[in-house]
Amino acid sequence: MASNPPAPEAPFVPGQRDSETFGYGSYRTDEGPWTEWNPTEESIRPVRGRHRVAKQRGGLARSSTVLGVGVIAAVGAGGMASAQTGKPPVSISMPDLPNVGSLISDDSDEPEDTATALSSVGAASADTEESASDAGEALRTRIMAQAEQQQDQIESKAVAEAAAAAEKQAAAAVAKAEKEAEAKAAAAKEKAEAEAKKKAEAERLAELAKQYALPTSSYTLTSTFGQAGSLWSSGYHTGLDFAAPTGTLIKAVHTGTITQAGWDGSYGYKTVLTLDDGTEIWYAHQSSISVSVGQKVATGDVIGRVGATGNVTGAHLHLEVHTGGSNSGIDPAAWLRGKGLTL
Repeated sequence: MASNPPAPEAPFVPGQRDSETFGYGSYRTDEGPWTEWNPTEESIRPVRGRHRVAKQRGGLARSSTVLGVGVIAAVGAGGMASAQTGKPPVSISMPDLPNVGSLISDDSDEPEDTATALSSVGAASADTEESASDAGEALRTRIMAQAEQQQDQIESKAVAEAAAAAEKQAAAAVAKAEKEAEAKAAAAKEKAEAEAKKKAEAERLAELAKQYALPTSSYTLTSTFGQAGSLWSSGYHTGLDFAAPTGTLIKAVHTGTITQAGWDGSYGYKTVLTLDDGTEIWYAHQSSISVSVGQKVATGDVIGRVGATGNVTGAHLHLEVHTGGSNSGIDPAAWLRGKGLTL
């Protein structure tokens, strides 16, 4: 503690004392030796009112020191309290104070000024805490706003993706429908074309049928073209057999010229009709021939009668068709159908 050091003792000289010391007329033996009394705050009991010991100037007094430590402790406690709240640290501003000792003066209103200063410090700390709270609330609000904005962006993106997927699916469905429609249209067109072609062919064959005729009537097909067997010298049948009673009329299948008429070995009586395109029609196993070589005939004209001459097992007409002057024939049934005839 700071205190005023006692003054050094002055040497006592009795003969030099004043007779008026302390108001006594003469020197008293019960007095002295005396020392100079230097009063301090510790040696004087505090007195109410304005009787106070003058404070030393030129340095901080004890009371000023204590008050300064208290202010610093209060400010430090405020900072610790702010730190314990978990809020972000904030700067604390202090009012301008020349020195702690200046808060205490000799005037009677000094305690009120000191309290006001300390109250200002506490209010500043409270304002700081409130500012920190407001800052935290503002930060929370901003974070929530950002979160909501991000959520809105995610939802907007999801909606856009769903719309794009739906549009893509719709486009795929439309493309599929168009493709199916095109395929259906193509099939319908192809079918129509086929029907038209078939109709045209039928019309053509109908016209040809007017120009061609079957070689005989009241018949039964017995042996077909290419049929294998030991009955034929080549090992297979080279024509088409129309089984009919002997004497059944044989007709010209188309307009042409008779190029052969007579006996031909295993064919028996045989007639060859050559058409304008060079196709040869062979009529074999006839019982009789009604035409001669070089004769012109028309479709349906009688050229002979069914018989059983040559290498046969019964009465029938053996019909062969040769194209291009070759001895190897083609299927007479297919050729006749190609001319619009029905067997």
